[in-house]
Amino acid sequence: MTDLIRSTATEVVGLLRAGDVSPIEVLVALEEHVFATDKAVNALPIRFFDAARAAAGQLERDRPTPTDRGWLAGLPVAIKDYNDVGGQLTTSGSPIFADAVAVESDAMVRQVEVHGGIPYAKSNVPEFAGGHTYNTIWGATRNPWHTGRSAGGSSGGSAAALASGSAWLATGNDLGGSLRTPAGYNGVVGVRPTPGLVPRKRPPVPFDALWVEGPMARNVADAALLLDALAGPDAHDPLTRERPARSFVEQLDRVPEFLRVGYTPDLGVLPVEREIRDVTERSLSHFRDLGADVTGEAPDFTGAYETFQTLRAQFLATVRGDLLETDRHRIKDDIIWNLELGLTQSLADVQAAERARGELVHRTMDFFADHDVLVVPSAPLNPFPVEWTAPSSIEGTPMRTYVDWISITFMITLTACPVVALPCGLSGEGIPVGIQLVGRPGSEGLLLGVASAFERAVGIAEQLPIAPRELG
Repeated sequence: MTDLIRSTATEVVGLLRAGDVSPIEVLVALEEHVFATDKAVNALPIRFFDAARAAAGQLERDRPTPTDRGWLAGLPVAIKDYNDVGGQLTTSGSPIFADAVAVESDAMVRQVEVHGGIPYAKSNVPEFAGGHTYNTIWGATRNPWHTGRSAGGSSGGSAAALASGSAWLATGNDLGGSLRTPAGYNGVVGVRPTPGLVPRKRPPVPFDALWVEGPMARNVADAALLLDALAGPDAHDPLTRERPARSFVEQLDRVPEFLRVGYTPDLGVLPVEREIRDVTERSLSHFRDLGADVTGEAPDFTGAYETFQTLRAQFLATVRGDLLETDRHRIKDDIIWNLELGLTQSLADVQAAERARGELVHRTMDFFADHDVLVVPSAPLNPFPVEWTAPSSIEGTPMRTYVDWISITFMITLTACPVVALPCGLSGEGIPVGIQLVGRPGSEGLLLGVASAFERAVGIAEQLPIAPRELG
């Protein structure tokens, strides 16, 4: 079944729809690979293959015709451990929830299940959205390209599972870069959609637009497939809306005849390693080959760092602040600091941050009045040693907090723009370097089309270290 494991999600779905393989046969092949491979990576610490086989059997009984089984047709899907799968653990990487079992699947996971996806494992996460995927329950997830390095986070488990062949598709979510950083570090694809495209887990702050759910995959076409399965409305998420009339898979050949691309290596305000700048700048030639006009223009992100830190702290304190009274001794120090910041910062600080975010949104929309895409690195440095909590400095600039090193993604979060993150080349050590393709709200189809054409030129998806012997 090695050929099946190396096949793309789109190819396996094609086999499932044709009846050439059954959902249970696909699960058996995947289970064998996970048990052979994941011990070197630790991407999927929570596994429930028996329940997955039962769900696959039920799908076959309920929908006996393979072509009636939805977008995913019985394909297994890895679910990030911040999301609920009915009857399974949702630990969020915290000892507080080490034994928490979800009563039912949440809104995004229901979309997976309704469209024929079979959850079979939960992917590893950092405690409460810290930037690097490690926790005291399951340990650290390792980068399959170099197992001594970080897989990024917080969707590091999903990204590492994809890169190592232990998933064809995986879910993620993104507040500060949780889809985008690990996509770049692991040589896979992550899509941060426009807020409201994908329903969220019964959002505790329903009108918040910082946090979104989204797909992760080994390539752009597979990410479009999962986005088609995830998109749709949910009564508990007031930002959601009806799915687009035209599928994202159908838009993969969508590249405008005239494409204007802006590029910034650092958003004008951030330290970025020289090698990251060099690799991303070289990759711009692929956009020019598409006929794009590449400029050095970008929105002004002055003040965005402080704005995001304030709004993120406000969000975390709103959602998790009560845990300081009940479980402070079981929360890691970085999270305690972040929660306390949210609980103690002034109303004036939050009001100033809201105004600043509004100004940034307007500057960004002005930029997109004459640009189609903004290209930015997805991380300011190469994957760091897996034992680190976070980098202490970048290019000689000290990092003040445990999430400073993902500023290049979290500042983009403030704009509410969709982003496709994907690899653009390899570092001198042979580890992927990634970029973010940013577009105006609602432009996922265009971004996926441009990303698909770019991906064919770069060709990293074919090099993923899927076999155990290849994991370094």
